[in-house]
Amino acid sequence: MQETLREAEQALRDATQSPPYTGSSHISQDDKNVAMLAHLLAAFFGFLPPLILWLMHKDKAGKDFVCDQAKEALNFQITVILAVALSCLLMVVLIGFLLFWLVLAANFVLCIIAAIAASKGTAYRYPFALRLIK
Repeated sequence: MQETLREAEQALRDATQSPPYTGSSHISQDDKNVAMLAHLLAAFFGFLPPLILWLMHKDKAGKDFVCDQAKEALNFQITVILAVALSCLLMVVLIGFLLFWLVLAANFVLCIIAAIAASKGTAYRYPFALRLIK
């Protein structure tokens, strides 16, 4: 029973977490800025900016950091969309009104934290993101 529980926990952890970027130690300032923009623009415009940046850089050589961070921002914005949809459904029982504003506030704060980390060249992982795009 204990091993089954441990296996289930590990499967859940594997499904929701991806390893951080461990590529080249030298990341250009342009790549850091583009990765920062992926997170910052996501805070204001949702999933479209990280999707566009990911599609632009996913096949380019040497753009692994930008691709990784745009993908991370995109996964988080998909999670936010699902959380907002759930909170809208829960507005029927009034708890959704509070949840809606909490999700938006968490989105804004976490995107700012991620943008600061990306501007320093550190790969950021959102704590609550469903990693749907690998």
